[in-house]
Amino acid sequence: MKKIEHIGIAVNSLEISNLLFEKLFGNPPYKQEEVESEGVKTSFFMNGPNKIELLEATNSESPIAKFLEKKGEGIHHIAFDVENIVAEIERLKKEGFIVLNETPKKGADNKLVAFLHPKGTNGVLIELCQEIK
Repeated sequence: MKKIEHIGIAVNSLEISNLLFEKLFGNPPYKQEEVESEGVKTSFFMNGPNKIELLEATNSESPIAKFLEKKGEGIHHIAFDVENIVAEIERLKKEGFIVLNETPKKGADNKLVAFLHPKGTNGVLIELCQEIK
């Protein structure tokens, strides 16, 4: 894992939250995108070298909708940048981590992604991200 790629925050409304984070950071999101396969709309903000992803559910069955129902708005995941996501998944499986999707899938912001179950990571959902080349 090379660095923290971004912090994901689940929100009820991108429209409202975008305004809040624009005021907080002093600039608008640099990118907004929908990931239909995950039932989510996203906004990305840069704050210095750090990236924040806001996530809004697009349907009641999406993982974000379920998270919001259980926990409300807040930090959803921490994403780490990796060079080789397939090798990293295999390494982490050998270390005993539970990988939620063993085959990387296309995520937002031109990334391949995979997730580690929070039961094995002190309650934190971990996302692995690799830039799609």
